[in-house]
Amino acid sequence: MTQTQIAEGILGIYETHLTVRNLDRALEFYQDKLGLKLARRLPERDVAFLWAGPKEVGMLGLWGVGSAPMGMQLHFAFRATKQTVLDSCQSLPARGITPLGFNGEQEVSEPVVLGWMPALSIYFKDPDGHSIEMLHMLDEKPDAGFGVQSYSAWQQRSGA
Repeated sequence: MTQTQIAEGILGIYETHLTVRNLDRALEFYQDKLGLKLARRLPERDVAFLWAGPKEVGMLGLWGVGSAPMGMQLHFAFRATKQTVLDSCQSLPARGITPLGFNGEQEVSEPVVLGWMPALSIYFKDPDGHSIEMLHMLDEKPDAGFGVQSYSAWQQRSGA
């Protein structure tokens, strides 16, 4: 995949994440004052996700201080084509970028699926250590019980 093909496969910013001092207060603001719809809240991880428009368009993650994965400083996700995400484990290393798993693991050979959305994702870091993601929303029924697993596990689960 060429640099131009990667750029053409990136469709825009899909999500961004903010660290918040008080998740309940932040949710009150984003839900009650701005009208964003709650996508999912995980109290045990002190995190909530809100849809920013239709779920295919954008999402906002709110993380209680110290609760974000991968030692995340700042995070955002590019909305990308499915093929761009699927090709990322080959195309990123060809440009000196290490693809990372959901928890920051470096030996990934394929993207993951976040079952609750469901979305196909790959992670990497920019030169400043910020968490960057390329994400494609899948046209399948969400499965929160799936958790976060490999795309091949998702295909086997769904019979695709």
